[in-house]
Amino acid sequence: MTATPEPASAGSPAARLRFGAAMRVKSGAEFAQAYKAGVRDDARWVVVYGRPNGLPHARLGLSISRKVGGAVVRNRLKRLLREAFRLRQHELAPGIDLIVVGRPHGFRPMGDYEGVLVRASSRLAQRLSPGTGSKPEPPHG
Repeated sequence: MTATPEPASAGSPAARLRFGAAMRVKSGAEFAQAYKAGVRDDARWVVVYGRPNGLPHARLGLSISRKVGGAVVRNRLKRLLREAFRLRQHELAPGIDLIVVGRPHGFRPMGDYEGVLVRASSRLAQRLSPGTGSKPEPPHG
């Protein structure tokens, strides 16, 4: 007789680290608004654009072009970035959409991707917050 794994309870660590549909940026309009806002943070391997989302949590959108590599390479990079977001979502600034645009590079350790997301989210949150003398928040709509 094999034991079937029990579903994660609401208070378990596995339940808190989910990456469900509510954590994803899906519409082209939301991507376009993030690009238009012009608030970005560059890293060697990715560029991260940010925009306020009015939610109590961060969301992730991925844009990985064919310049990065073939389908296998692009899909692996997307898996790595989604996992980095999932593992560090509690450290990311709330209320921000993070649009990650991949650049061609050799794969990095998971910790590098996690660090890029955490640093970018805090920098973008600082730039997006009112009263910092940076770009104003775009109107929601």
